[in-house]
Amino acid sequence: MHEYYVTKQIVDFLLEEAKKHNARKVSEVHLVIGKLACLGIEQIKFYYEMLTEGTIMEGSRLHIEEEEVEVECENCGYKGEIKHKNMDLYHFLLPVLSCPRCGKEVKIVKGRECNIKSMKVVV
Repeated sequence: MHEYYVTKQIVDFLLEEAKKHNARKVSEVHLVIGKLACLGIEQIKFYYEMLTEGTIMEGSRLHIEEEEVEVECENCGYKGEIKHKNMDLYHFLLPVLSCPRCGKEVKIVKGRECNIKSMKVVV
């Protein structure tokens, strides 16, 4: 259900930005969602459609790019992508990721965020 609140914040923010720029219509929105953001892409799309109904965003195309997970290991210096299992359990428990080189715990550098990449409007 947290997808609803995240999507609502995104839609509210975009509507406010569109208003600041005197937009008559929003035609496209691009999001980047990290694979460890614990957000269901299909749920985001569903709520986006529901929340934009009756607004200048209604009918806009939503593009979602999934961002890979990137980590850094303080033990051996590894920095790069890491493979992980995409499990529904991650919506409740965060995974402990290990360095693919030495097996020690790592710091997540990229892949947890949910960002607005761009929005196309008609003024």
